[in-house]
Amino acid sequence: MRIVQTVFGVFHHFELARQLHQRGHLQKVYSTWPWIRLKREGLPPDLVQTFPWFHTTEMLMHRIGLRQPYLLDQISYANAIAFDRWVSRKLKESDPPDALIAISGSSLKAGQELQARGGRFICDRGSSHQRYQQQIVSEEYRRWGVERPVNDIRDIVREEKIYAVADAITVPSRFAARSFVEMGLAAEKVHVIPYGVRLDKFTRTVVPSPDTFEVLFAGTVSLRKGFPYLLEAFDKLKHPAKRLRVAGTIHPNMRSVLQRLPKSQVEFLGHVSQERLAELMSRSHVLALPSIEEGLALVQGQALACGCPVLTSTNSGGEDLFTDGVEGFIVPVRDVQALLDKMQLLADDRQLQSRLSEAALQRVRLLDGWDDYGDRWIQLLQQLTAGQN
Repeated sequence: MRIVQTVFGVFHHFELARQLHQRGHLQKVYSTWPWIRLKREGLPPDLVQTFPWFHTTEMLMHRIGLRQPYLLDQISYANAIAFDRWVSRKLKESDPPDALIAISGSSLKAGQELQARGGRFICDRGSSHQRYQQQIVSEEYRRWGVERPVNDIRDIVREEKIYAVADAITVPSRFAARSFVEMGLAAEKVHVIPYGVRLDKFTRTVVPSPDTFEVLFAGTVSLRKGFPYLLEAFDKLKHPAKRLRVAGTIHPNMRSVLQRLPKSQVEFLGHVSQERLAELMSRSHVLALPSIEEGLALVQGQALACGCPVLTSTNSGGEDLFTDGVEGFIVPVRDVQALLDKMQLLADDRQLQSRLSEAALQRVRLLDGWDDYGDRWIQLLQQLTAGQN
């Protein structure tokens, strides 16, 4: 098979590109990031082409603090359209691939043109359905009285056109798949392929202290991550030596919310390196991630690899990484009492802590890095391209 990928930046697509390249199927990967950034991904230069003009401008604006929503929306949309047209021209200049795997929002024109030439067009979405995501996150902002910039409706319309015309849609979790069905897509069109875990960087280095109860949150401190509910639950947790460590930057929209929430025995660490994150996971009794919406949070697998049980929500993709009650716990979104109950259960029962920790390590031994992810993609691609000339 000859496979082409298109992606805004990197995301998980270069993990997929490496898997396809190892198997001899990668024809080309097109990205909107400059080569100076992409070369660290380790793919042969002849397999990577870039269209960096709009995306680089957008990144520079963010870097210098020029965050004008209207202007950024125009640049982002122009990037999607121009990148799509550029990819379309590139595909016409070469032998058509058997399939195009396009990160969601990219390659509507290129995908349709490839379909007309007998190829398959796959939309790869890293989170829930675009409109579903918009609705649930906007609802969360309203709950906390925070103004949220309105998404560019052109992006939503474009995404939904891609969903409609694509031969298949891939997502990393069953939660994300359910969101597509809820929004009217046929279940058989949506395929779940969970992400892999880089085990080389995450392993248990120490064991948690028996005298404390350490809770870890890893990720951007935001409403989308459900962080306020964790603070409320942790505040009610009863333990003489409890601590919540927060590894991640604070989203600007969260600052006014944080002023209203309890923060006793909470330590904000800011951004930390992966090495430091692995150490924190090893020292913690539980990773808490009560997300309102995300496709599949990779920190969950990383925590398991460090022997750290995971307490997460139904909307985080956790059910595709571990079993509720075995390596951790999965609770409903926005449920402070459920978060508190599970944390209290762990804080009060050292044998339970040990049992879940060992189960987490056993579970990760069954994960195969990103190879299983690559295998599942090959199976789907063979299924979709069967019978092509």
